[in-house]
Amino acid sequence: MTRVASLYLPQLAIERLRGSERPAGPLEPDIAAKAPLAAIDDDPGACSVPRGGGWRPGARWARDGLLGGSKNRQDAIDALPAHQRPTMREMGRRSEPADHPFKAMRPDDGAPGPAPGGAQDITAMVRAAPGRPMVLVERAGQHDLVTSACPLALSLGLRPGMAAAHARALVSDLEVRDAEPQADRALLDRLALHAVCHWTPNASITTTRDIGDGIWLDLTGAAHLFGGEESFCRRLLRFFARLGFSAAIAIAGTPGAAYALARYGGSAIALLRPGTEPQAIADLPLAALRLGEEALTAAARFGFARIGDLYPIPRGPLARRLGMEAVRRLDQARGLAAEPIVPVVPFDRPRAERRLLEPIATPEAIMQVIGDLVDDLVAGLQARGLGVRALALSCARVDNDEQRLALGTARATRDAAHLKRMLAMRIDRIEPGLGIESFVLAAPRVEALEPEELAAAFAGDCRSPDIAPLVDQLAGRVGEDALFRVQAIESDVPERAVARVGPLAKPAGWPQWQRPVRLLRRPEPLSGVLALLPDHPPRRFTWRRRTYEIVAGDGPERVHGEWWRSAREMWAVRDYFRVEAAGGERFWIFRRGDGVDAPTGDLSWFLQGLFG
Repeated sequence: MTRVASLYLPQLAIERLRGSERPAGPLEPDIAAKAPLAAIDDDPGACSVPRGGGWRPGARWARDGLLGGSKNRQDAIDALPAHQRPTMREMGRRSEPADHPFKAMRPDDGAPGPAPGGAQDITAMVRAAPGRPMVLVERAGQHDLVTSACPLALSLGLRPGMAAAHARALVSDLEVRDAEPQADRALLDRLALHAVCHWTPNASITTTRDIGDGIWLDLTGAAHLFGGEESFCRRLLRFFARLGFSAAIAIAGTPGAAYALARYGGSAIALLRPGTEPQAIADLPLAALRLGEEALTAAARFGFARIGDLYPIPRGPLARRLGMEAVRRLDQARGLAAEPIVPVVPFDRPRAERRLLEPIATPEAIMQVIGDLVDDLVAGLQARGLGVRALALSCARVDNDEQRLALGTARATRDAAHLKRMLAMRIDRIEPGLGIESFVLAAPRVEALEPEELAAAFAGDCRSPDIAPLVDQLAGRVGEDALFRVQAIESDVPERAVARVGPLAKPAGWPQWQRPVRLLRRPEPLSGVLALLPDHPPRRFTWRRRTYEIVAGDGPERVHGEWWRSAREMWAVRDYFRVEAAGGERFWIFRRGDGVDAPTGDLSWFLQGLFG
């Protein structure tokens, strides 16, 4: 079941301008003087009454006689508007009550309460900004036309599409500014990318007469993540209210119905049940179908005012009167025709493509095409300052089968010769069959790769060679998992103290304790151990069916168990010894337990690693 949300921002251009001009610093002195709340002074000094009598410093409001000699000052204060009432400080009081700093704010998760705007008109949600009415104009031929008007200007009869000269004639103190469609489009792009990252996987910008005014959101299977569709709508409207934008949203089964209800439904939130789109949009004006000016003019000439007036008209006569665009929009809004949403892509990954006139099947021809693809891809990467970390090659055969080839690099690179060499090593994995007719080389993973400043090389100075190409070639032959380095981990238990890292990583922080070159994956038990408890290394032991006579030993090195990882290691103890056998072999062995307390271990012996 498809569910599409249409977000409408009616005052996007004007509210963006006002938001960018809103002062972000401290208030000006004259503005701060008019602020309803003044700074609280809880330390006026030793005595608030000046010497020689007179009014207290905080009682200027009463001294100046702002009440006009009224006998009951409190009644006069209550009779004033809220923004004109004197503050507690001006009335001589030392402090005034304030809300708790951790008082809970209004929930933003769709909690029960009145929806923003309710069933009122969407323009009622916008608080009229103080000052003059403002319109935005754009040059069209020899005239300036109004593209957007604030709510105050709309209430005075100004409308988008009106000539700027006519608007100035109607309103004398009109504030006229130039429209900035590029900045508005950039803001919509940012909002759409934010929607893709936080709300829904698919989002698209909606336009009205080539002017962006909202976003389409594909909510199919995603509304339950926000507590339902109604909760999602409330959260979205509060989000835009915090940003300073008025908004309306509608959710329906088709993008056309959601678009029409968000702009002409008359409410801030509109939710349609599946299958009710034709009835819900029947009473809306024809402009809700996103028709052009010519179609709207023709509809008015034939007496069509509502969308429902078009339902009984046969498709042939309707197409001749209003055009095929009107028929298509009507079917899309009612769900009779598909209207896919073209989503915005957060990142356009680099790719190169080749379509051949004739299929190819020989390794030489395939490698020639791959080389051309790599050259095109590297040129695009260089222009964008990127380097490849992964490549994906897709080969489409004539029998509708697809051969895929993928590789990764140890470090970001855009060396064309190196990438061609890496692909040539894997070309035997491609089965051309009857022939390959198209190739696509894409870089699903890229990283920034900018030029690096090289230090001057003086006599005797040499830079370490870059082994990244060698690592890539070895990984192509033996596999990526076969190349690794060992990194020290903060743990005393040897099998937990090391971990595999990438071949180009630079391990650091190795302990000063002597450790064997080779550690076994798991300690292996020893048998036939002859040792003197508790602090002496063994004299003889058997490992892998071979008996070793010990001629030298060093230890013990005691390692306690990590009780915070497992309760079984609360009292665990290991005593490690470095021993040398008669044949020259050197081993790293340990005994479980300290040889005194039974809970520390069962005194069994294990081999952990080998030296040399």
